[in-house]
Amino acid sequence: MGRRLFLALAAFSALGIPVAFAGSAADPGITPTSIHIGGTTPLTGSAQAFSSVAKGAAAYFKYVNARGGVNKRRIEYEYLDDQYIPSETVRQTRILVQDKNVFAIFNTLGTETNEAIRPYLNEIGVPQLFAASGSTSFGRDYRQYPWTIAYQPTYIAEGAMYGNYLRRTMPKAKIAILYQDDSYGNDLIKGLQRGLASKAGNIVSKVGYAATDDSVQSQVARLKGSRASVLMLFSTPKFTIQAYQFVNQLGWKPKIFVNAVSSASNIMVISSSRGQNKRVEGSISIVFLKDPNDPKWNRDPGVLLYRKIMRRYARGGNIKDVYNLYGMSAAFTFVDALKHAGKNPTRRSIMNAALHLNERNNPFVLPRMSIRTTATEHYPIDQARLQRWHNGKWISFGGLLKARS
Repeated sequence: MGRRLFLALAAFSALGIPVAFAGSAADPGITPTSIHIGGTTPLTGSAQAFSSVAKGAAAYFKYVNARGGVNKRRIEYEYLDDQYIPSETVRQTRILVQDKNVFAIFNTLGTETNEAIRPYLNEIGVPQLFAASGSTSFGRDYRQYPWTIAYQPTYIAEGAMYGNYLRRTMPKAKIAILYQDDSYGNDLIKGLQRGLASKAGNIVSKVGYAATDDSVQSQVARLKGSRASVLMLFSTPKFTIQAYQFVNQLGWKPKIFVNAVSSASNIMVISSSRGQNKRVEGSISIVFLKDPNDPKWNRDPGVLLYRKIMRRYARGGNIKDVYNLYGMSAAFTFVDALKHAGKNPTRRSIMNAALHLNERNNPFVLPRMSIRTTATEHYPIDQARLQRWHNGKWISFGGLLKARS
């Protein structure tokens, strides 16, 4: 037995797999009839608008469980409130791993929150799957953090799409930026500068805010003083809604770009204050998911499925909340990975499956989009379209763009 163990460990070492990370049939959180996963989300606090990212995923898992689960295992998804505070994310994640014995961490929301738990999860070999963040580091730093993978297009890629568009269509525009002062906001700025290329000097003002701030009124006032004709909102929903309100109150009339994390149509409707805020009209963002509030998807099978799941498994949930659909999309991809992880999945096998995705049937993403990963390509979603807010809804324009970092 000792020699067989030695040879097995030597084989893992030869493959470049850290021995401590090797999965086994005894991995926590999995039984013949269930698989227990967990994550954190801001159920309270400044970013609680994102709570439906977890709730939508939970509804999708209930739908899958009602149809027999995956290889006859029910998915038990437990999410805890971290209030969008990294230290709380660490505390709650340790509870999930050490006390709740989850198999994997899934769909934790936020950039700094995911960054805070990444070293811990990688040290002990717990998969950090499909983090709800667009931080480029979650794909770029895979050699240092092999147990981590995110989901959505990267913020650098998103910012570059805006920069390319501005360079082509408004080459002389002066640009002001409201941003969350962390790696999330800074990634978007880096991408914008990359897309602007020789026009990066058109950025005349950048003002940051902290996620714990109450208001961005003073920041918006400072940005208005720059006399910029374009305003970039690299902010979460609470502060995006405020920014639109303050821009309107100040009589400022910039062309506004709003990052994808805050461009859900339900957030835009709130920002427009039932049509009274004219600054919302003409805003530009990116899109990679179907919008269940857009009549053009009324007969789409994916949106019909979304509505069916919301009615049956998320009773009381807001069916117009697009973040629910994002959660379902990530949950679909998790189920896809679990199916490819084998009949008796281990932490290692599901991580391997997550790094070999070739998903062309996710019903919640835009048509013709694929969700792909490889051992060296850790960005599952790398396509998006531009969209413009007009008469109370988003209208996409142009074709699918490659959203690369």
